[in-house]
Amino acid sequence: MEKRNNQQHLTETMLLKILSFSTLSILFTLIFIGGYVSASGVGLSCPDWPLCPAGLAPHEDFIIEYFHRTIAAITGIMVIVTMIFTLKSKQTPKGMKIASIIAGSAVVSQITLGAIVIIERLHAHLVTLHLGIGIVLYTMTILVTLYAWKIKEKEKPSVSEIEKHTI
Repeated sequence: MEKRNNQQHLTETMLLKILSFSTLSILFTLIFIGGYVSASGVGLSCPDWPLCPAGLAPHEDFIIEYFHRTIAAITGIMVIVTMIFTLKSKQTPKGMKIASIIAGSAVVSQITLGAIVIIERLHAHLVTLHLGIGIVLYTMTILVTLYAWKIKEKEKPSVSEIEKHTI
């Protein structure tokens, strides 16, 4: 029984490490793509939200913005899944849970604000706020990832600990 619990902890810990790092990586990619979208001026090449005029199929005229939105959707799902997994895990410390809740809230804010930015035709204040929330999201995701990599594997209990549980 104890061996199974240790194995489950190890699997859960490793999964959390991989999930949090993957989420951080795709978020970094999204920020990079978002910077390109902003700097190249293609932010309104796809003027509708959430889909471009061609619908689910990307059209040549909208490919960069379509790619940005697709990566944003995947990132949003990954942040929420990471948050849920972090909150359900018994090994995660309180700080990690708080950072994951803030990241989850920030990603919902980012998606909502991203839609408003398109509807409002890239209003400068909204674009700046979108970047600011993105920085908060990235920072919280870094914290979640760092916490995940600091979770220790359960060590074999000492003889005295075994005696405590058997008495």
